[in-house]
Amino acid sequence: MSTTSEPTAHAARIAQELNLPVRGVAAALELLLGGATVPFVARYRKEVTGGLDEVQLRALFERAEELKELDERRAAILESIREQGLMTPKLEAALLAATTRVVLEDLYLPYKPKRRTRASDARDRGLLPLADALLRQESGKRPNDLAAAFLGPDVPDVAAALAGARDILAERLSDDARMRARVRDIAWRFAVFTSKRSRSSKKDAKDAAPGQADPAETYRDYFDFAEPVRKIPSHRVLALRRGAAEKVLTTSVELELPALVAELAPLVPIGRAPSSDEVRTALEDGLARLLLPSIEREVIAELESRADVSAAQVFARNLEAVLLAAPLGPRRVVAIDPGLRTGMKCVGLDETGRYLGTVTVYAHVDSGRARAQDELAAFVKRHRPDAIAVGNGTGGREAMALARAVNKHLRDTTGQGIPVLEVAETGASVYSASDVARQEFPDLDLTIRGAISIGRRLQDPLAELVKIEPRSLGLGQYQHDVDEKLLDASLSAVVEDCVNRVGVLLNSASPSLLGYVAGIGPGLARKIVSHRDERGPFKSRKALLDVAGIGPKTFEQCAGFLRVPGSPEPLDASGVHPERYALVGTMAKDAGTTVAALVGKAWQGPPIDRYLSADVGRPTLEHILTEIARPGRDPRPAFEAPAWREDVTTLDDVKPGMVLPGVVTNVTQFGAFVDVGVHQDGLVHVSQLSDRFVRDASEVVRPGDRVTVKVLEVDRARRRLSLSMKSG
Repeated sequence: MSTTSEPTAHAARIAQELNLPVRGVAAALELLLGGATVPFVARYRKEVTGGLDEVQLRALFERAEELKELDERRAAILESIREQGLMTPKLEAALLAATTRVVLEDLYLPYKPKRRTRASDARDRGLLPLADALLRQESGKRPNDLAAAFLGPDVPDVAAALAGARDILAERLSDDARMRARVRDIAWRFAVFTSKRSRSSKKDAKDAAPGQADPAETYRDYFDFAEPVRKIPSHRVLALRRGAAEKVLTTSVELELPALVAELAPLVPIGRAPSSDEVRTALEDGLARLLLPSIEREVIAELESRADVSAAQVFARNLEAVLLAAPLGPRRVVAIDPGLRTGMKCVGLDETGRYLGTVTVYAHVDSGRARAQDELAAFVKRHRPDAIAVGNGTGGREAMALARAVNKHLRDTTGQGIPVLEVAETGASVYSASDVARQEFPDLDLTIRGAISIGRRLQDPLAELVKIEPRSLGLGQYQHDVDEKLLDASLSAVVEDCVNRVGVLLNSASPSLLGYVAGIGPGLARKIVSHRDERGPFKSRKALLDVAGIGPKTFEQCAGFLRVPGSPEPLDASGVHPERYALVGTMAKDAGTTVAALVGKAWQGPPIDRYLSADVGRPTLEHILTEIARPGRDPRPAFEAPAWREDVTTLDDVKPGMVLPGVVTNVTQFGAFVDVGVHQDGLVHVSQLSDRFVRDASEVVRPGDRVTVKVLEVDRARRRLSLSMKSG
């Protein structure tokens, strides 16, 4: 096997692992390594890759990078062992054949430079031959007699000699690749993940003042916990890790030592020779002191790594659903950022999200409620919104009540009401204090910026939420405990895919949104906006080449995802890539019309097979026809306001047995959280999601789904709702 680190060299292996065509994988890797972006390759190079989508492209590229790192590590290990003069043909063949990092490191372990150990001290005292003699378990040779030959200044007696020899054997056995592989396999099949309440946590509880809440109560289910390693779900692994990090729990992976020794008999046969007991003792010591703790750390690390990946996937699925939620669209909005002591900040936004004005009303006391209603009604009449957006944070219940009262008053007096819509405001405060918000609204207070964000989220969730760190959106499970690099990469990929799937209006997009367009990035996005501010709107896609830093390669990657309505080139408002404009011109000519007349209509020209060529296949032609028929089509669903029960507005209104409409707000592996219109999401446990068995809640629901739930339990003291989606 070659030690090359070139990712394309692994195309066949990656294709086999991911069940993808070898030719497509090789072509995709060549494009991606050449600087192409995932969205561009997925949409505009389908013929080359065989139609691989964004998820497949990222998976194969990540695997190629992993294999590249494996090759680099293999090369370093080979060099290290050769420098030590310990390389053998058998060892080299094994290292070259290793297909995983674990196997590679197991083979290297006996040759890996170590700090001083009990075994190395024993070897320095000349006890290695004694260890070899004991391991041979020759009949008739007593351990004491063998050890006597090694006494000297550094080995005062037989007991010391035998102890040193056992230390050498213990380390040798624990470093043996076959032994480690066997113990690892046994651990994954039979080990138990356990947790206990830590001593320090018990002491803290004992020392707490009378009546003080026990901070460890959250982890009560894990005070005496045990579950097989092979079965434990990722969300429990994350909970256990958090409990251990907070020093509330002590966790471990346990295996029964006597049973393990018996399992290892084929690798370390222990006979009846006089020295057999010494070998057995060395094996038990090596397992208990060296190998088992190492494998325990490895198993826990692998469980946590898998849990990180799983949590990142959950977060990514939720984020995608939220970013691609139905937009209200270019409609005027009055948005309210709820507040009690500081009042409700109300802002008016025009169809493009432009800030129009603000008013603060105070409705948290009865004496101010009538005045607040009059002030809000006047503000609404002034800005003539198509909807009122109310944040669901602290004071949201009062703000909703006030907005509904204003809506009722308008309906009663004018005959026309305005939809009052609740908007998740998680992360709005993060945005309002961010550099992005300060640049957009340097002269506005933080709370007013927050209200603007709430309104814009209703108008276009994608365009507004890209300004906020995804971690701040309250999606998924244990997101603040997940490996930061892994999560950030996963979420950035989701945002990039969503932005490019929808497309971006070049002349109105914010730098935050433009930064996610394929090939652009934050730096170029700022240059584009500066160019737009200084010279006016871009007249066409081609005008983008006038921006410093945008050359042919960058233009190739980004152009198809940018929209320029009103351009002299009709296709600039569509997803047709400029590289295919000439082809569409030919098609229009063959159909006896112009490109402008072609746009917006179903294709009625010659059969499309006529336009097949070496670099234009059926996928490209079908994409062109789709875009011509519906240029700039938004793939997101049409907006539909939630239909709450009007008699259920607070948690006090909810009773067990009620059947309520709801909207899924968050999905975790253990269940889904559902908003039923009472400012307190309820949990549908995974066991209550369906009549069939459900392993992962994302199999059934995703954020934004409209569902019908039955109330199982209402815990008003802890403000908890237990819900069910089962048919009964």
